[in-house]
Order: sequence, then structure tokens, then C-alpha cells
Amino acid sequence: MITIEALHKVGKRVFDIYFTIGVLAMALLAILVIFTVIARYFFHLSWKELSEFNTTLFAFTTFWGMGANIIMDEHVIIDIFYDRVPPALKRWLAIFNHLIVLVIDLVFTWQGVGYVQMAGKQLSMGMEIPMYYMYGIMPVAGVICAICVVFKILILATSDISYFAPKNQVLTKEDPA
Repeated sequence: MITIEALHKVGKRVFDIYFTIGVLAMALLAILVIFTVIARYFFHLSWKELSEFNTTLFAFTTFWGMGANIIMDEHVIIDIFYDRVPPALKRWLAIFNHLIVLVIDLVFTWQGVGYVQMAGKQLSMGMEIPMYYMYGIMPVAGVICAICVVFKILILATSDISYFAPKNQVLTKEDPA
């Protein structure tokens, strides 16, 4: 029988691989953008293939990061009101919020599949490859994000109530004088 601790270890390893892919893609993007700028402004060199690859890599890192933002709680949230809600109610509010995110993500994924089917057969102007290689990150990242949202909902449903304690309180002491 698989224990919850074993599942956490497997989940951590999978997430670490997922996160590392994103970090490596961002590092490559940064290096290539710096290289492109130096080549263009100092040596008057420009490659349409490299420019298009940079744009594709930028899109990849943006969409790839959706799941990581869910797992790491780095998504946008207006928590001034959320932190004032009692922890027991916060659990259900957080689950409801993530269900909304899941619906939006599934719509995004469905639309991404449709877009890839429609525009994916065209060749890109720079790298001259089918566009579905470039647009395919949308549905792939949507599926990964949906898995992350479901995982996060499971975490929210099974976590101890202390998980929902306010995380962004200002911790200052009042001056007694």
C-alpha cells in the first residue's frame, strides 16, 4: 500500500523536474536574448529563426509557469479580504476559487486544441516548421495546469486547518511610547 508520505515524495520529485524544465527554459531565453541584442547592436547581425525561437521560448515559459504558480501559491489573489475569513471557511472558499480556475483552464485548453488544429498546419516564417510545434504548448500547459489545480484542490481538502492561517499579515510591534 502506498502511503501519503510516499505520494508526497513522488509529487515533490515530479514538481522539481517540472520546475527545473521551466528554469532551464528561462535561462536559455535570457542567454539567447542577450546574445541577440549584442549581435544586432554591435555586429549588425540578425537571424529571423533565432528571433522566432526567442518568441516561442517566451510563450513556452509563460504557459509552462501556469502550473507552478498554482502549486506554489504564486497566482494573483486579493488577500486583504481572504485573510480576514475564518480558517474553516477559507478552506471552502479556496476550493471554490480553484474550481473556478480549473473551469477557466479547461476552457483555455479546449480553445488551445482548436487553435492548434486550425493554425497548426501553417509553416512558421522564421524556423519554417509547422506552427503546431509552437502553438502546442497552450494545450499541453493547460493539461499540466489542470493536473496541478486538481492536486492543489486535494491538498486544500485534506490539509490541517493551520494551513489556512493568514500568510500575509503585517508583523510589526506597536511602540509602547
